[in-house]
Amino acid sequence: MDSQRLILFFVFSFSVFLLFDAWQRDQQPTSPPISPAGQKIEQPALPTPGDKLVATQAVKPPEGSSTLAPGETLTVETDFLRADISTAGGDLRRLEFKRHRDTLDKSKNFDLFQNRPDHVYVAQSGLIGTGLPNHRTAYTARAGEHRLADGATTLEVRLEAPETNGIRVAKVYRFYRASYVIDVAYEIVNQGATAIQPFGYFQIVRDGKPPAGDSAMLPTYTGAAMYTDKEKFQKIAFADIDKGKPLQPKNSNDGWIAMLQHYFFSAWLPKSGTPREFYTRRLEGGFYAAGVIVPAGAVEPDKSATLTVPLYAGPQEQAKLDKLAPGLDLTVDYGWLTVIAVPLFWVLAWLNRWVGNWGIAIIVLTVIIKLLFYPLSEASYRSMAKMRVLAPKLQKLKDQYGNDRQRMQQAMMEIYKTEKINPLGGCLPIVVQIPVFIALYWVLLASVELRHAPFMLWINDLAAPDPWFILPVLMGATMIVQTKLNPEPPDPVQAKVMKIMPIAFSVFFFFFPAGLVLYWLVNNVLSIAQQWHINRLLERAHLKPSKRS
Repeated sequence: MDSQRLILFFVFSFSVFLLFDAWQRDQQPTSPPISPAGQKIEQPALPTPGDKLVATQAVKPPEGSSTLAPGETLTVETDFLRADISTAGGDLRRLEFKRHRDTLDKSKNFDLFQNRPDHVYVAQSGLIGTGLPNHRTAYTARAGEHRLADGATTLEVRLEAPETNGIRVAKVYRFYRASYVIDVAYEIVNQGATAIQPFGYFQIVRDGKPPAGDSAMLPTYTGAAMYTDKEKFQKIAFADIDKGKPLQPKNSNDGWIAMLQHYFFSAWLPKSGTPREFYTRRLEGGFYAAGVIVPAGAVEPDKSATLTVPLYAGPQEQAKLDKLAPGLDLTVDYGWLTVIAVPLFWVLAWLNRWVGNWGIAIIVLTVIIKLLFYPLSEASYRSMAKMRVLAPKLQKLKDQYGNDRQRMQQAMMEIYKTEKINPLGGCLPIVVQIPVFIALYWVLLASVELRHAPFMLWINDLAAPDPWFILPVLMGATMIVQTKLNPEPPDPVQAKVMKIMPIAFSVFFFFFPAGLVLYWLVNNVLSIAQQWHINRLLERAHLKPSKRS
């Protein structure tokens, strides 16, 4: 296999890789349609703590079903967020990010949590125990807007549940300045005659639809995920929830559970060292729940207790996530080449801080990668240049032996031996660079830092396709130049494919983010310069490649 064939194989394999990802996503079970506005959304009974979590006999939650019932809306605003909290269950039903624009309409802010007829994504919580409030309870709260005051660092929103059997419960949301973390707390006061042992459940509920603007050409993961110190990071696809696949582990003293989508996610982050039980379930109407149950501890008569679990709902900003909880940075999905992708991202982020432009940072990173691989690339290009010298002789062998491929291969090997050329000499450098390219592909695709990041001129979003297709066309032109500099394959079919490939690849890249195309374009330009330089060196060594006939 010569270098041309290996390049063709790489392009084909990469295309198949993307198409297989898209096909796999399309083959997942389709969720039932979302119920129209106003129609009841049936839900099963509340989660029940398992035996391993229960220190004493658990009180079973009430049976039956309920709806995402309408209630009064409490509007909350901080410097980072706008949130809508419903007095029906105390659900967090809308969450707007003031520093991130909408995927399709950049004149609006991005909403992660939503409660619309065509899309539902909310955070719910409650207590398990007789008479204790849950996500079906009607709370009361101070009406109107709740705004973070100038100079204040926290904003508290309290919802009061109806008193039952002498037990008073307040659900408290605490928002913080410059933060996407929201503390959700239950303040429990027991003025009854007997002790209680409540459990808190904290869940994220959403439909199975991918986020708006998600491309079938570049599919990304949408679904649940969890992390424990024992089993590390695990994805829990909606298809696995449909099948009732058990969680491993179900019980732990550490870890978190989340719902992921491209660029953004939400996760419940119980304090490490406390027992917890994770769960996922399929709900009626095509919804999925992923949550965690945490004990509040025994509350004796005339005593009180507070159970707090932080909720992170925000962008996948890698520099901040690992400081919030162990393994939280793994929500940034770099695939199976994370070990290579993470260092590439940190270098790219450092370059951006230095040059102040993500597009220029991509260019500089491409140059650095090219310099690091220069010794390997030089060997590859020298091999290709020498193979081009032999192109006329190989063509004569083809004409001489016709369809006798065995004799032709033997004659070719004799020529390689005589000329001291290794036909595989250009293969290894390309193979070594493939993992780096794929890792960088995931970095540019999955990093929220590049979302809506401008470059220059007409490129105002490096995470979106080039609106004028100029970069893909330029990239195709550089590929044509590269094919002219390389030896033409002796196989006529392969030669035709290599001529068509630049055009096909340009069209293929119409759907790729501009940052990816920019990387490929710069890499091609540097490769052309490198090949031209090596060809000149060979010319000076009196090994000038023959022109194509």
